[in-house]
Amino acid sequence: MDTQSEAMQVVESLRKGIPPQRNVYLYSVGNEKLIDGIKKYHLSGIGDRGIIRFLSGSWGAGKTHFFRILREIAFQYDCLVSNVELDLNSAALNKFEKVFSAIVSHILTPNYYSENTIDESAPFGTVLRESLAYLATGTKSIINEVTYDQYTQASELLMSNHAIDIDFKKMVQHYWHTFLPESTDPLIVEQTRGEILQWFSGVGTISQYRKRFNVSKMVSKDNAKLMLQSLAGFVRSAGYRGLVILFDEAEQAYSVMRKSALRDAQNNLLSLINNIESLSGLFLIYATTPDFYTDPKHGIVIYGALSGRIGQPEYRSPRALDTIWNLDAVETSLTDYQAAAMKIRTIYANAFPEIQETLPTEAAIQATVTELFHIHPKMAAIRFWRLLVSAVITDLDDHLEGEIRNTEKLYDDVMSRLKED
Repeated sequence: MDTQSEAMQVVESLRKGIPPQRNVYLYSVGNEKLIDGIKKYHLSGIGDRGIIRFLSGSWGAGKTHFFRILREIAFQYDCLVSNVELDLNSAALNKFEKVFSAIVSHILTPNYYSENTIDESAPFGTVLRESLAYLATGTKSIINEVTYDQYTQASELLMSNHAIDIDFKKMVQHYWHTFLPESTDPLIVEQTRGEILQWFSGVGTISQYRKRFNVSKMVSKDNAKLMLQSLAGFVRSAGYRGLVILFDEAEQAYSVMRKSALRDAQNNLLSLINNIESLSGLFLIYATTPDFYTDPKHGIVIYGALSGRIGQPEYRSPRALDTIWNLDAVETSLTDYQAAAMKIRTIYANAFPEIQETLPTEAAIQATVTELFHIHPKMAAIRFWRLLVSAVITDLDDHLEGEIRNTEKLYDDVMSRLKED
């Protein structure tokens, strides 16, 4: 935990029973072996090969939480991360050009994530900006201007990379050109940058871009996979170790697709699997519900080639080298919950460093968690994880205020509040 304000943000989220957007790894428990395997077998060698894995879990199993952990770990490994929700309206897998657009629109650099102080038209602008700095100066920094010699050096390195599509390279080069001293009018500069970023999202017409930027194509259904391969090549040349793409399948999105759209989506997924080894630098994780594998009308069981490549979730603790990581098979013990509660206590102490002596002891925290665990029905509508984090924060608040509730009242009050949210 770097700052008191970050600790406070985590506490405020957990108080409401809502996982925070950042720093979730600080209190997470239960998946340590899987995370260690991902670091060892996947992230450490991400630049040498393409990887795809599947994350299976029922509603509330913790897929979103797990993705947030992966995102923070990937940033620690100097990777870019793009978190994409696959839904019918904005990024359905049957229209891969829209998926590529969503990947670009949600891509974040470690610097952007940690600081988030750069006001860009889209986060991909930060990627282009940092790549220019890296190829021109050797460091990934935020620059506002480059010399012509620096621009020429970066352009030559970019154009010599044959793993990247020529039009992709031209649009990157045009974006970099706006950082030369001759680019004086801020309004024109920002407009130009915005138009270039729109090209990567497939927005506009080819006549518009051909005339102004001398490109011969737009991002389309026919070339979207090629553009993804180009993006992978660009990421590696720009000084990052790789790109982690977190695909989150919207609940049951595939079940309302027309048959033709479903087959297109499944073909695109099969194509990704078959060609993943050629996409060096990409780590794709596809998260969905168990029905994705078993539904007799819409699941992958209706497509033998796809089902054969992916398989079925196994009901055992997930391992990094498995094709499917089954979160439903993760068994969280009372000891795990107690460990998480102690981590939350540490975060709380960082948020309020002046009151550490008033906080309950480790033994008292563990005793409270044990009582909550035994009070909470196994089939309750609210999962114990959500109850736990909110109750622990509430208990710590009680100690801070000097008005401590007994565990049964603490449980009832927190459950009532969570049911109203």
